[in-house]
Amino acid sequence: MELPWTEKYRPHKLKDMVGQDAIVDRLEAYVKAKSMPHMMFAGPAGTGKTTAAICLANELIGSTKQDFLELNASDERGIDIMRSKNQQSKDVTSLKDFARTKPIIGNFKIIFLDEADSLTTDAQQALRRTMESYTSTCRFILSCNYSSKIIEPIQSRCAIFRFKRIPKEKIKEYLEGIVKKEGAHYEESGLDAILYAAEGDMRKAVNILQSAAYLGKVSEDNVYAITTRARPEDVKNLMELALSGKFVDARNMLDKIMISYGLSGEDVLLQMNREVMNMGIDDKIKVRIIDLIGEANFTLVEGANERIQLEALLARMMLLK
Repeated sequence: MELPWTEKYRPHKLKDMVGQDAIVDRLEAYVKAKSMPHMMFAGPAGTGKTTAAICLANELIGSTKQDFLELNASDERGIDIMRSKNQQSKDVTSLKDFARTKPIIGNFKIIFLDEADSLTTDAQQALRRTMESYTSTCRFILSCNYSSKIIEPIQSRCAIFRFKRIPKEKIKEYLEGIVKKEGAHYEESGLDAILYAAEGDMRKAVNILQSAAYLGKVSEDNVYAITTRARPEDVKNLMELALSGKFVDARNMLDKIMISYGLSGEDVLLQMNREVMNMGIDDKIKVRIIDLIGEANFTLVEGANERIQLEALLARMMLLK
């Protein structure tokens, strides 16, 4: 069975990573020195944190699986992750046992804890002590979306790497390389639609690309159908109709967006919030629209009827002019 493209085209060396040049340079310095401290990778999803950890392990300790342990902390959020049986190796019964045993090749083992911000405080306290006790035989790499959820004692033990969202041009270049290797048919507008939907998330972009390619062509229509996103121009048109006082037309456009694209009320609000800054209107009006969108979002979170709240939002926008 063919691998998903996110795995098939995952870089295996640091130099092949895109969009994180400054971080790659720092990591390659550790590879040259053949040593590394404990590390923490923080940043949004799909920006290369897991890939960087695997590439670093490959270059420092090779492909020796006995010296590399990868765990997803969200699977076992509590203290049990420090004691639970390791399914990857029958010889190792816990994370602590893995950390204390000597490496087979090289100077140290590497434990990669993905989604470490999902660990409970008790588990992080136990992890802190393990990191301190077994530095001579093991190094930890922690990845998280929100570094603020990691306790300070762990942060102070780690070299912190902050990953940024990958620039659109880098993602587009990477996607073009994939479609050429796969021989997939694509349009420039289709790739641009992927960039709009992915918002700097490489994994999301590659997944959308594969889904669109399997439909026959990476086109704008296929991409928006897959991602359940409305076209940006449709969302801007919705707001422009409301601002110009054409409530019935705006209501009909809202129907089209929600029914044709299958968007929820919150999805519509998110896209409106994103597109309002691209409209050619006065900044004061933009500020008021964002404020109204925030109020509508709060009412939806509280459980109000999304259809009523969205129509009320359009009515309030009419009153702005």
